[in-house]
Formats: sequence, structure tokens, C-alpha cells
Amino acid sequence: MFSEYLQHLIYGYYPYLAGTVFLVGSLLRYDHGQYTWKTGSSQMLTSKNMRLASNLFHVGIIVIFFGHLFGMLTPHWVYAPFLHAGTKQLIAIIVGGAAGIACLVGGAMLLHRRITNPRVRASSSPMDTVILGLIVFQAFLGLITVIFSLGHLDGAMMLTLSSWAQSIIFFSGGAADYMAEVSWIYKIHIFLGMTIILLFPFSRLVHVWSVPFGYVTRRYQLVRKRG
Repeated sequence: MFSEYLQHLIYGYYPYLAGTVFLVGSLLRYDHGQYTWKTGSSQMLTSKNMRLASNLFHVGIIVIFFGHLFGMLTPHWVYAPFLHAGTKQLIAIIVGGAAGIACLVGGAMLLHRRITNPRVRASSSPMDTVILGLIVFQAFLGLITVIFSLGHLDGAMMLTLSSWAQSIIFFSGGAADYMAEVSWIYKIHIFLGMTIILLFPFSRLVHVWSVPFGYVTRRYQLVRKRG
């Protein structure tokens, strides 16, 4: 059946395509386009509401990222002895919901600024606007999934989605089969997430690779007044 073929294509093969483009594209971008490897900050053009929007967006997206990373890729047997799947899902709903709201509000403010401010819009590339718009829409979809998750607090859906993610990451095979009975909202959310990963190397998101951990351990710089 076509629907079954499409399911295996999107949730069985597409993740590996997106992951390959993500890794290889980032490497090639770093090797051949280092002058484009930057955040492209527009704060100097106008700083109105920039700090609030940026802080909300970045704090929200960082919490969401690590929540998905550990929540989806931690095998059930690791936390099963001390944490019920339903309890874990409730924690994810509360923390993820709060982070999602922060990301959505901050991202929407940044997107509005990028579209309506002539100076910021002139300094932005089409991909800047597209990738920010996709992230904002993804945050919105994530909040919708929270509503769906409230309808089944036993943790079964969370375990199903985790099994899919772990099958992809650990090359277990048959990953797409886990998505057969999953609600449409989760399918769209996952597909859009993989698409953002696919577009990652072609956007300003590559600056994520350059987290300045060196600032934590570097020696203090001595600055002396002249004369």
C-alpha cells in the first residue's frame, strides 16, 4: 500500500537522509564557508525587545533540545526502577510545555522583528526567515502535542515515540513500524523536526557547533590603561 510505503520512507529512511546532510553539510560548511559561520546577529541594528525575545527563545529551545535528547534516547529500563513512564510523561508535559511557550513567544517576537523591521529585514537572508519561521511553527506544534498527551497519561505514547527514536539512532531496524498507530500531530511534529535538521547546515544554526566552552577555562586577559 502507498500509505505504508510513505510511512517507511518518511520515518524509516528520511531520518538517515536528514542526519547525513546535517553532519556532512556542517563539515563542508565549516571547511569551505568559514566566513558564513556566524550567528548573524542584528542587535546592533535595533535592540528594542531584543534581549527579552532572545532570552526567551534560547532558554526555551535549549531546554526543549536536552529534554528531547535525554527523554527520547534514554532506554526505558534505565529509569523504570524509580520512575514510572506516566510520571516521566507528566514531567515532560510540564517542563516541555513551559519551555515551549518561552520558545514560541520569544521566537514569534524575533520573527515579527525580522519581517517588519526594514533594517533587520534588509540584513537577513531568505533562509534566516525560513528557518526561524519553521522553528516557531515547530514550537507551536509541540504545544499542540502537549494537549494530545494529556489524553493518555499512562506514558504509552511516549514509550512508542522513544522506541522509534532509539531504533533510528541505534540502527535497530523496523523503526517505521512504531509510527503505524501514532496520531497525526506527532507525525507532523517529527517530520518537521527532521526537516529542520536537514536544513541546519544551510542556515545560521551552524553557530550552535561553536559553543564557547573555552571561555570557561581560559585565563583572564589583563587590560592596562595607556600611559
